[in-house]
Amino acid sequence: MPLLLEGNGLPYGIPIHPNLVHLTLGLFIVAIAFDIVAALYPLEKPIFKFLAIPVTSAGLYDVGWFNMVAAAIITFFTVAAGFYEILLADPPDDVLSPWGLNATDTMVWHGLGGVLLLALIVGMTIWRGFQRYLWREDRARQVEWSYLISGLLIFGLMFAQGTLGAHLGADFGVHVTADRLIYAGLDPNRIDKDPADQALTNPPKVGSRETGPKD
Repeated sequence: MPLLLEGNGLPYGIPIHPNLVHLTLGLFIVAIAFDIVAALYPLEKPIFKFLAIPVTSAGLYDVGWFNMVAAAIITFFTVAAGFYEILLADPPDDVLSPWGLNATDTMVWHGLGGVLLLALIVGMTIWRGFQRYLWREDRARQVEWSYLISGLLIFGLMFAQGTLGAHLGADFGVHVTADRLIYAGLDPNRIDKDPADQALTNPPKVGSRETGPKD
């Protein structure tokens, strides 16, 4: 099995998609969470006042809106990186995930789920924008309850999508360096390290650090 530059099946050392996934998740979750807190602000206001926390519902809604916009933007790159890395994947075909799927089926469902999530996040962003600037511009509660419920339902889809991604890494070793090397019949412990790693694990011996004239 041919290995690319970094041993993980990719031309770079750290996979991009898993890192962007966490940005998508974090931004979307924060967006919905802050909108929920803002929608419940009339009930929470005494608590904020008691704790001397200078919070306004408008500020909470701002956080929700801008995080949703950021989630929509970053998810395009998340999905693009995911498809690129799937195309370079070479997983074993004799392993099943805890859900009973082989690697190919897992990648297909994960890819379809990514496209669906992208569409849903973009749709939620557009929906949120209409509420913010047109439908509910002059209302105290800037978001509809149906919008918040939809966001919570998307959390469930994100959980399923994240589990499929975890299966790809943990069960099939997709783009996991040590797993790919073992699958290729190599011993990760015997792979040559770069000079920096060698210097850290086996520093060269140096002479005495004493200075000055000797007797």
